[in-house]
Amino acid sequence: MLEIKHKENGSKGEFYIGEDGQRLAEMTYSWAGDDKFIIDHTHVEDELRGQNVGVHLVNSAVEFARSKGVKILPLCPFAKSVFNKDSSIRDVLFG
Repeated sequence: MLEIKHKENGSKGEFYIGEDGQRLAEMTYSWAGDDKFIIDHTHVEDELRGQNVGVHLVNSAVEFARSKGVKILPLCPFAKSVFNKDSSIRDVLFG
């Protein structure tokens, strides 16, 4: 599996595959207070499609949320669909 990296910059962050300036896949989020963050965008390049890369990005966010004791609000339609399909990660859902 490709390495998923994580970067935070103030109130925004991202989980991604690739290098700076050349993202093969990314999922971005924004903090909404100290107790939750909003997943607002997920994108996977065509060359990685069909490998569940988007699901792996969401799962990385879930692990991050669990480690910080915070919740996730998935406004991105893809991320929301992953939460709808997988009840084992709903413990970090906000609301």
